[in-house]
Amino acid sequence: MPHEGELTAQDRPRTPEARLLDEAAALKRFSRRSFLAGAGASGILAADMLITRHVQSQRRTNRILAVPDDFADEYHPNASWFLFPGYKTSWEEAQWILNSLRGALNKRARLAAVGYSNLGLDIDEVVIAVIEHVRAEKITKLFFYGHSFGGMVATQVAARLLEIHGVEVDFIVLDSSPYSKHDVLDQSWFDGVVFLYERGFRFPSALRGGYELGERVIHKDERTWRQILDQTLEQLSPIAPSSVLIQSESAFIYHFDGLRFVGKLGNAKMAYIGNRRDRTVRYQTAVEAWAVAFKDNMVSWDLQTEGAQPAHASPGWNPHIYRPVLADLLDSYFPLPRGGSRVSIF
Repeated sequence: MPHEGELTAQDRPRTPEARLLDEAAALKRFSRRSFLAGAGASGILAADMLITRHVQSQRRTNRILAVPDDFADEYHPNASWFLFPGYKTSWEEAQWILNSLRGALNKRARLAAVGYSNLGLDIDEVVIAVIEHVRAEKITKLFFYGHSFGGMVATQVAARLLEIHGVEVDFIVLDSSPYSKHDVLDQSWFDGVVFLYERGFRFPSALRGGYELGERVIHKDERTWRQILDQTLEQLSPIAPSSVLIQSESAFIYHFDGLRFVGKLGNAKMAYIGNRRDRTVRYQTAVEAWAVAFKDNMVSWDLQTEGAQPAHASPGWNPHIYRPVLADLLDSYFPLPRGGSRVSIF
């Protein structure tokens, strides 16, 4: 027993050599497999962070993403489609959608998608990106494809192009587009995202990814398990839209007022395509609101993507359903010249 005032072995100051021996003993007890697994996971995480940072840094501005098509580039050099992507749609998915619809769209114009900046959705900057592309490529005929909430963006951009630059859009396709925030079915989550965004809170990617998985499993009836996995992984990958962009998209939908653009589209034709089984946007109220507000521009509002899975704005997953609908629509309002672009060997 130590006498009063004496230090025990545990209380005495430890030399650096003693601490080193203790750490070596602890490391020996730590299994080699666990160490390698931890080191590997850390390496993957570090690499993912570097890749993510690099990709995100390349997407700090809006960009027009041209999708090459030999036929359209050759025969329609002065006409172009602009796809305005939907909510949470990456640059890569936007181009995939255009590739899926190529056979229906390329007979009248070239193909391009709008890549939104990861710093957030800014309509003025989107307008600048579009008009710079129009001037650089000498585009004189514009076709807009509004994918989901992209229909709202397409409408506002079309109005601004005419007002500021005197450039009139020929055609706007609204694919399952909500007319206002009231057409969004998941109101409780939607309101919460906007509330937090406007108070400066930014969602981390991991939290957003967890929501993505849960939301898609809840709506399993609309998707296959492969679609659930692919879409969830994309939201966690470096190519995914940033959380800031997604939250700003939510705020845009929340405050969108279609009446501001009524009578400001010139002679642009508009058409709505959708699905009555849509579980993301309330189809009936959305299509009726667009048809009433833009009655002077709307030429078609009853075309259905019956059988599409998921039912909401899914041309990339269901091109065999979308292409015939779009082909019939374009044949009706933008007929090809006789003996023109449709070539047959028979």
